[in-house]
Amino acid sequence: APDIPVIDQAYSKLSNSITVEWRAVPGATSYMLTAQDGDSFIETVVKNSPGTVTGLKPSTLYRITIRSMNSGGKSQPSPFRKAKTVLAAPILSVSSPSCDSIAVSWKAVYMAAGFSVSLMRSDGLGRMLKENTTNTSLIFTNLDPGTLYTIKAYAWNVNGMPGDDFIYNQRTSPNTPVDVKVAFNSGASRAVVSWMPTEGALTYSVTASSGLLKLKCNTSSTSCTVPSLQCGSEYYVSVTAHNDAGSSKPTDAVSLKTVPCAPVNISIEEAEPGHLLVSWSSVSFGHYYVVFVKSDDGLEVYCNTSYTQCHFQSDCGFTYFISVFAYNKAGQSPLGDVFNYTTAPCCPSDFRAVFVSSDTVRVAWAPVRGADMYETRAADWGSVVLCNDTATACTLSALQCNTPYSITVYSFSEARGSNTSCAPKRVETAPCSPEIKNISKESLSVISVQWQSSNEEATYVVTARGEAGLWHCTSTGNSCTLIDLPCGSAFSVSAIARSPAGQSLPSYSVPLETAPCCPNDLILTQVTQSVTNISWSVGMGAQTYLTTLESPKGQAKCHTLQNYCLLGCITCGTNYTVSLQAISETGLTSTCTYQGYSSSACCPSGVKLFRLSSSGIRVLWRAADETINYSTDLHGSKGNFTCAPSLGQSHCDITEIPCGDVYTVVVAPVTDKGLKLTFCPKKIYSVTCSGSSVGMVIYRGKSNAEHL
Repeated sequence: APDIPVIDQAYSKLSNSITVEWRAVPGATSYMLTAQDGDSFIETVVKNSPGTVTGLKPSTLYRITIRSMNSGGKSQPSPFRKAKTVLAAPILSVSSPSCDSIAVSWKAVYMAAGFSVSLMRSDGLGRMLKENTTNTSLIFTNLDPGTLYTIKAYAWNVNGMPGDDFIYNQRTSPNTPVDVKVAFNSGASRAVVSWMPTEGALTYSVTASSGLLKLKCNTSSTSCTVPSLQCGSEYYVSVTAHNDAGSSKPTDAVSLKTVPCAPVNISIEEAEPGHLLVSWSSVSFGHYYVVFVKSDDGLEVYCNTSYTQCHFQSDCGFTYFISVFAYNKAGQSPLGDVFNYTTAPCCPSDFRAVFVSSDTVRVAWAPVRGADMYETRAADWGSVVLCNDTATACTLSALQCNTPYSITVYSFSEARGSNTSCAPKRVETAPCSPEIKNISKESLSVISVQWQSSNEEATYVVTARGEAGLWHCTSTGNSCTLIDLPCGSAFSVSAIARSPAGQSLPSYSVPLETAPCCPNDLILTQVTQSVTNISWSVGMGAQTYLTTLESPKGQAKCHTLQNYCLLGCITCGTNYTVSLQAISETGLTSTCTYQGYSSSACCPSGVKLFRLSSSGIRVLWRAADETINYSTDLHGSKGNFTCAPSLGQSHCDITEIPCGDVYTVVVAPVTDKGLKLTFCPKKIYSVTCSGSSVGMVIYRGKSNAEHL
């Protein structure tokens, strides 16, 4: 084992250890240090000097020994040396009660006679502050706000020996923020609060107080948004800075008045057509109000006022959307209820009354704004006729003719009801229909019509309507005359009444028939000496005809459905009067007279032939009238011969006529126009030759022959 070491010195620099110094022992590889306090001890093995025994109690006297060791063993303990551990460090409790002070406190330290506490900025700036005290607390003042300080404290004993150090870093609390600004966002109902940054502040808190209501927001920046602010309120806004040392004093409160709340109790009245009155209740913090009125056609107007009502002009038939806003310096109030107000529909002012008949009028008008339905009302002194329809026209029937009515067209809407301010129009119905009482014929083409009516100041038009056309007559009385009516026509006669109010319905029609027309053309043709054919053109309206030829010697008549007739028993050479009656189906008769008719001259009698010479023949007859010209014609196979005697003669000579032939002899009167009658009797004679130049004339009749 190595030799026993000798302790040169033993001392304590920390309250839980003692350091020992000795001279090295040859052959020793390590050393065992022992600190003994009464019955307890603590051992520590070290390699060489110096060595430290740890785990000791502060301010305690220990007996220190040392032993050297190697592989062979350990030496005996050295002579002891007494050493006492230093005082324990005070355990500090540090706070920053204000932005410029730090308070330090600690518990009493065993065997301590006093304490030394020093303080300086951790960044090394400024001077160090040091305080010695026998108390267990002290306060450093006049410090920089929000600054990190390093605090060092230790205790000393009665000998002035210092104990362990206790080091603590403490930041002063921040200063109160400055330059606080509040910006209110009326659209989002929140406020943005901003301030200048404060030294040493880690976070900030903003408090907005209104009565018992408190709203807060926290941030590490220099602005913060306080949400959900209530309208119509006054908030007091303050800002507090915070760090690990504590909080600053809150800033002086900044007053924030939010936007006013939306006005309530809004009422809309239409005191008179065309004027709207909008009123509302006043609201807190409302400096003035703006009322917006937007019509359904997109046009918008507004009213700016510090009162609680506004007047607006309005038009009929519009729906107005009305909103009221309150304003102050903070801005506009939130949107409240939007009211709609529909004005009464417009009145149809340009309606037109068109008479369909005397008791029916059709009223039409242009559509008006806001109207869902219309009511047309026609009122006289004792009755009312109504018509309801969604169309812009209405037909009022069962009205009294020739009566003044007050007609009003009212408009209705579901939203507002009826517009009762619509003005009436005075409309007089058309006259009543007249009643034809009598139709009389003044002449063939002149008809007088009489009627009865109760109308006042009416003009009457009588119309005769037929296939031949229309004929009219006009009168303000109760009769008029239709003239120049065509013959042979059927008419329907009616009458109407006219006035500035309109035209009545036509009266019931009365049939009218004019007498048949006389035929324009009448032709008489003598067929035989006693028979005459009469023909005529058709007479309009005639069904049958009665013709008459009359002379002093007698009369001939013919009644027929045709337009011709044969009349017998005509006396030749006689002047007749000619008349014709055209008779209608209903028996109306027109008597027609024509130019007189003269029957043809009578045919001569006693026609005979006498030989004048071998080649000459004389034709002889008895004339009915010496004033008549005659013509003699002989027709044979060997030739035709004609002779015309002078006026008043009753014979005619033909000088050159061949014999040995049969001749047909006709003696007929000649008319003034040179025409020969064709119906006179024919006689046949045979002219024979006697020798070469002598002949005989023989008459060949039915039973006899006559010759010369």
